[in-house]
Formats: sequence, C-alpha cells, structure tokens
Amino acid sequence: MPIVNRIAELHIEITVWRRDIHAHPELRYDVHRTAGLVAERLRAIGCDEVATGIGQTGVVGLIRGQKGPGKSIGMRADMDALPILEANDFPYKSTVPGKMHACGHDGHTAMLLGAAKYLAETRNFAGTAVVIFQPAEEGGAGARAMIRDGLMDRFAIDEVYGMHNRPGLPVGQFAIRTGPIMASADTLEIAIEGVGGHAARPHLAVDTVLVGAQIVNAIQSIVSRDVDPLEAAVVSICVFQAGNTDNVIPQTAVLRGTARSLTPKVRDLLEERLHRIVEGTALLHGAKAQLSYKRGYPVLANHPRQAELAASVAANVVGSNGVEEDMPPIMGAEDFAYMLQTRPGAFIFVGNGDTAGLHHPAYDFNDETIPIGASYWVRLVETARGV
Repeated sequence: MPIVNRIAELHIEITVWRRDIHAHPELRYDVHRTAGLVAERLRAIGCDEVATGIGQTGVVGLIRGQKGPGKSIGMRADMDALPILEANDFPYKSTVPGKMHACGHDGHTAMLLGAAKYLAETRNFAGTAVVIFQPAEEGGAGARAMIRDGLMDRFAIDEVYGMHNRPGLPVGQFAIRTGPIMASADTLEIAIEGVGGHAARPHLAVDTVLVGAQIVNAIQSIVSRDVDPLEAAVVSICVFQAGNTDNVIPQTAVLRGTARSLTPKVRDLLEERLHRIVEGTALLHGAKAQLSYKRGYPVLANHPRQAELAASVAANVVGSNGVEEDMPPIMGAEDFAYMLQTRPGAFIFVGNGDTAGLHHPAYDFNDETIPIGASYWVRLVETARGV
C-alpha cells in the first residue's frame, strides 16, 4: 500500500491549505482563524459530526466507516505557531510580525485535513475516524485541556495516534520506538538574595552573581554523578538575570531553565537534588536561594501494540526500509503525552528532509511530506479496524 493515489491527487490542494495557515500564524489557544478554517473544511468534506470549542479552541471531526462496527481511532494534529520572527522570504511567509509556524503545525493540520477528506469520500473502514485538531501544544498543554473537556469519553476514542515532522530525517521515511520516545519537561526558577554593594568592596557584600554561577556549576553534577549513566537526563539553565551596571554587586539574581528525563524515577531525583543543591550552595556562600520547580509535560511513552501497528502502517506506505523502528529517544517534550496517558496509542515522526531545525526562524514544513503523512493517516484508519 504505497502513497494513496487520491491523496496524491489532493497534494496541490492540501499544499494551498498548508501555506494559507503558514501565512496566518496564531499562538497557543488564540487559534480562532485556524480552528475556524478547520471546522469549515470538515463540514464541507462531509464529516458526520464537527465539534468546536473543545479545550477552548480545539476542533474534532467524526467520520463513520461503512464496514460495520469497529474501533474509534483518534488522530491528532496541532494548530498553534510560535512567537518567532520569520526569516524566510517566500510568498506565503508569515503576515504577522513576531509569529511563525516554526514547528510544522501548519503541515500537521493540513495533512490530517487531507486524510479526513479522503476518509469522508471513501469510508472504506470499520468503526469511526476521529480527527483531532488541538490548540496550544507549544507550552499551553492544549492536549490536557481537550482531555479535561471530555475529548476521550465524549467521542468514545479507543486508541489515539500522533505524528510530527522531523528535520534531518529524509522525506519518505518514518521513525518510531516502543516506550519512552520524548522526555518530560519541567521548568525551574531560582531566586537568589545576597547583599548588594560596591564592586570595589566585595568583602562587604554577598555576591549573587558568584552564588548563581556556583549553582549553575553544581547543578551539572546531578546528571554526571547522581543519575544512573544508563538513564537519560538533562538540566539546562537558560536565563541568568542579575544587576544593571558594571560597578554594583547585585542584591538579587534569578536563574531559569528546564529539567528533562525519560522516567518518573529520574524525574523525582532531579527535583529532589535540585532543591538540595540550590539551597545548600546559597547557604555555603551566605546567601538565600529558593527553587520553584513546576512539572510540565510528562514523558511521552508509546504503547507496544500500537507502536507496532504504526510502524507496520508506515512500512506499507514507504516500504520497510523507510521505517526506523528503534529510534533514539528525544529529550524534547510533547503534550501528546497526556493523550497517551488516557488511551493506548503511538506517536511517530515523519521525515521533513534537509531543512532548518524546529523552532528556527528559517524553518519551513516540506510540502513533499504531505502525501506521505496523509497516506499514513488513511492507512492507519483502514488497517486498525481489525486490531
């Protein structure tokens, strides 16, 4: 089952949809234009039911097959963009300064819309195809919001699947693994208070820059000395704010960053050790420090049987040599993890080719990926009926 012929015929139309969405990026839950276009097209293609406002601005379409009862298969695409100034200069570049589709959600949405059009035309499957268009993947936990709004139960979803493009993976290839495939991501903020003073008299001050630097260094010992070398973890301090001029030792400093892991055990360890190191290092230097640790997206873990099905479907589209079934986990995070906590399913990557990386101002979704990804969705629904 290679690329579906009808999907190939729809390639240009789907590309037009994708580029329109790209030109009009929206952030987090404020995806009213995109969600409106999605709902309009789902109704136009003949979905049996179209629901809006799920998780604030999410859209869900139901397409019932003609081959009798079967499972309800959920397929999710994300709709939101990023607060990045686009560096591209093609005709469909962002028309909104400071916002762009730098992660390919425009492509994800367009591919699922194309698959929905085909499934509504053919209905050559058992059960129900549930197409899920989610807001706020980029830090807003839109998946969780849709779940809390009754997504899984209201639409009787039995299994749920997700897909994301991957720069560097050739077009025409997929990558997946069973178990943890993406990390949890927690945010941390460290507030340090010392004693401010003149730069010429540091002995009369408690230097928060020095304390912050020591904390940054000490934090790196967690991964190198506390975490099992066979486990994965990363702690990154990405913000260090202190002082306003060159001759004043600042009274306060703030550090911010993230902690990521692939297992709940390591996640707990990171949080516990961070508290000890932050408080202990500050005390050692006569300062005070307080850590605010907020848990974010959980580990995204594929279910074994559904990951096997996803890999098999992908192989039917691009051939067995085009599917990497044991890809290394990625330490980035994805809120599709919440959906996999509520229903069995799998998350797969599809190649975007030799493009700029995700979240880069020169990134663009590769339109050559469209028929591959849309065909995967179609074959998944048609194959999953007997599983």
